Amino acid sequence: MKILATLLLGALSCLAQTRTLTLRQALELALQQNPDMVIARLDQQKARDQVTINKDPFSPKVYAGSGAAWTYGFPTSIDGSAPSIVQTRTNMELFNKPQSYLVAQAKESLRGAGITLDQRQAEVVYRVASLFVDAENAARGLDAAKQERDNLASAQRLTQTRVDEGQLLAIDSKRAGIAVSEAAHRVVTFGRDLGTAERSLGAVLGLAPGDQVHAAEAPLPALAPPISPEEAIAAALASSPEVQRLESDLKAKTLEIKSYHAYRLPRADLVAQYALLGRYNNYSEFFNHFQADNVELGASFSIPLFAGKSSQAYTSQSEADAAKIRTEIERTRRRIRDDIENAFDDLRVADDAGKLALEDLNVTRESTTADLARLNEGQILPVQVEQDRAAEQEKWRAYYDAQAAAQHARLNVLRLTGTLEEALK
Repeated sequence: MKILATLLLGALSCLAQTRTLTLRQALELALQQNPDMVIARLDQQKARDQVTINKDPFSPKVYAGSGAAWTYGFPTSIDGSAPSIVQTRTNMELFNKPQSYLVAQAKESLRGAGITLDQRQAEVVYRVASLFVDAENAARGLDAAKQERDNLASAQRLTQTRVDEGQLLAIDSKRAGIAVSEAAHRVVTFGRDLGTAERSLGAVLGLAPGDQVHAAEAPLPALAPPISPEEAIAAALASSPEVQRLESDLKAKTLEIKSYHAYRLPRADLVAQYALLGRYNNYSEFFNHFQADNVELGASFSIPLFAGKSSQAYTSQSEADAAKIRTEIERTRRRIRDDIENAFDDLRVADDAGKLALEDLNVTRESTTADLARLNEGQILPVQVEQDRAAEQEKWRAYYDAQAAAQHARLNVLRLTGTLEEALK
């Protein structure tokens, strides 16, 4: 069994694919088949079906059959009506206020399911864009780490040559070897990060197990956040799907409370029936006149005189749920405000870090250029230049990390303000 499982896993890994996609292609694919989106659409369909179910009592239903039976004595069937050759009846609600409120509640739940679908879509867009940033950063970092490893390996060879010539100590060669090993470990780490990001992209896009997505080398759209936190907070509170969903839940719960309050109201049902009777059930012995065709059309009214205490208990439970939703709405509004202010703070810090990383990189590049000139003049050894080049690749990695952090901060601000999908178009 272990051998079979190993062979099966090997076959599946062979079938795995790596697809190269742009951000726009990945977003289109994710919105179609992301598992969260699929589940949200199914929940929306269930909510749509619930509206039909709750409206069903107000739709006429027709039943046809036969009540033919042999009787001894008074002509009556088991359900109390007269035995008939053919019988057709229909019934439907004419006035049922509790059920009407349940219909309205189901419609509001359907609207809430649509809001949830929009919320899931926004989350999927943010997730895909974030993973694209991670994948691109890991790919750039991997290239820089490989270049740094090669430069340090060249420096180690030069150092070993000087050790062999007796110009340096053996410990210097060991230090150079450790530097190469550390650089090689960074290559492995960045390779792991790249694989993780590409596998995560495949999962978010709803691809087959094992499939990965390689981010195509294309610049991301310009991500310009709102002008100020105040504008962002106002926009977020006005259009937040999370708040709208909670408000929809509160409205649905209010309609449910109204349906419990309406239990004491009268109800009216349509009553309609046709029956074809036969003479073989002793009708002539108990009735003066026999008529084969019999029609009944009217309405049935009922007024609850004592409805019990369950409606009051249901009302109390629903009112408690409504109070919880109101509390959750206030907490969510506060959290949105705090999250946006924190996101803008993170964006300012990330932008400053990016500027510092760029300045540090430029200084290192200038230093490398100066050392190259000194090497040509014979003032320094080649090992110093190789070390400078390795240091420059390290600064490039720091700059890439700073750029990725700034991109993540912008994505987060746009996500919180509900403008991310528009910005990525």
